[in-house]
Amino acid sequence: MSFGFLGIQFGFALQNANVSRIFETLGARVEDIPILWIAAPITGLIIQPIIGHLSDSTWNRFGRRRPYFMVGAFLTTLALFFMPNSPSLWIAAGMLWIMDASINISMEPFRAFVGDNLPSEQRTMGFAMQSFFIGTGAVVASALPYILTNWFGVPNTAEEGVIPLSVKLSFYIGGVVLFLSVLYTVLTSKEYSPEELAAFEKEKEKMSGVKNVPKVAITSGQFLRNGLIWTLVGAAATLLIYLSSLGEQNGQLYIVGGLLL
Repeated sequence: MSFGFLGIQFGFALQNANVSRIFETLGARVEDIPILWIAAPITGLIIQPIIGHLSDSTWNRFGRRRPYFMVGAFLTTLALFFMPNSPSLWIAAGMLWIMDASINISMEPFRAFVGDNLPSEQRTMGFAMQSFFIGTGAVVASALPYILTNWFGVPNTAEEGVIPLSVKLSFYIGGVVLFLSVLYTVLTSKEYSPEELAAFEKEKEKMSGVKNVPKVAITSGQFLRNGLIWTLVGAAATLLIYLSSLGEQNGQLYIVGGLLL
């Protein structure tokens, strides 16, 4: 059930460990790299709630979460194959947005998968297994260029403007591992229909004698009010940075105000 997280973390770890190197190889200045990395928080902020809501509302013959697993895994694999072959800096920056969005398409339903399939008393163990595969994938993927160079003699350097072979092979291997691990989870895991989940909850209520009280939904007015509050906070933070010397010393602080907006 959690094995697919091994591949998802492979993708994240390769991205985090090597994309800055790819940017520099393609001509990015060190001081420009942070703004190129804005893709990660922005895509997570946008994609995660959308995919979470859509997967909660989905049910078809392929299941609830598994269609998102496969779509995200397929897109991420393509992005991992293409990223180290980017011909220019801005194409690589665009691929980072695509890769991060694709990973989030698979990752968010995976987080809910354990909660869907396991009773509350087993969820701690389920999430612990997710953490185990996350840690394993992160360590192995981060070390992959080193392993290829020092254990198998794959070159770790190349001509100026060319991505080294060790980085390219690491992304190719990561793409294969990601797709196969997610595919394994899809083929070997069962999902319960909304009717079955509702029946489980009723049976649990009968056995425990405690009835689950549904949460009160947030109204559109409350949602709008909260959004306006955070917009004002972001505008105030941006104005404070502009009026103080902080903006002149570090222009990247404007990103903080922009994220709040």
